[in-house]
Amino acid sequence: MPASTTGPAPLLLVDGFNVLWAGTFGFPAEVRSRDKTRELTGLFAFFALLRATIRDDLDVDPPEVVVVFDGEHGTADRVAADQGYKANREATPEALKPLQFLAPVKEGLDQHGIRWVELPDQEADDVIATLTTRAAQTRPVRIMSRDADYYQLLTDQIRIINRSRKATRRLITTAEVIERYGVTPTQWPDFRALTGDKSDNIPGVRGVGAKVASQLLRDNIALDDLPTSGRLAGAKGKAIIASWGDVLRWRDVITMQRDLDVPLIPTGEVSPQLPKPAEVVEKLGLW
Repeated sequence: MPASTTGPAPLLLVDGFNVLWAGTFGFPAEVRSRDKTRELTGLFAFFALLRATIRDDLDVDPPEVVVVFDGEHGTADRVAADQGYKANREATPEALKPLQFLAPVKEGLDQHGIRWVELPDQEADDVIATLTTRAAQTRPVRIMSRDADYYQLLTDQIRIINRSRKATRRLITTAEVIERYGVTPTQWPDFRALTGDKSDNIPGVRGVGAKVASQLLRDNIALDDLPTSGRLAGAKGKAIIASWGDVLRWRDVITMQRDLDVPLIPTGEVSPQLPKPAEVVEKLGLW
């Protein structure tokens, strides 16, 4: 399918491991090979979710699709800054189950003309943030992920697709974040530093929930300006002051990098349509 004559195609950036994890553990039924010897759930579900999202959830013209995977050592810099970062993630065989599907997922993407990128020392978040920042100057960008950290990237040009939500609520916009949390996307790292983020093992300040954090950050104040704002009063204010060094470190860990050297350069052309997931698995010779 040709790109729009009015400019480059919209860009859909897919948080590859996030989608693979969701498919492996959240698909409604187990999928196995015909001889029942191989589990294929994560592989089948990845392509099913991606195909359905492109078909059902986009509010833009047919997109160019790029899948981004976490590098093997992608968390190293953040762990160096905060030893607790993602330390709550299990490393059991069951928790690592999605990894067995990475190679066939990449091969399937290659076979069907969907480009992907993985930088060994970077998390997918930062690669997506970099590609998003560049592309949004000339075209709409949609990010497929269930990770709320991407809220910091939202603009009128950038939206997030979370397929775990009801069909009518899958598209996340700047307006929703402001209405729901009382902060702007720019303030999202500040907000999360105060409230914490269980998925990344960021504790936040004890006793400071979403309501308190949004009140402290009202009128679009920056985290760095809180100490001189007069808002850090009472027990919760004292708790924030006592944890101030940690809060700033957590904010920096949550903040995505947007200036990486990413070797993949989007073309602006619409990606080929994906066939049914069963056909992808069949072509891989895994049925």
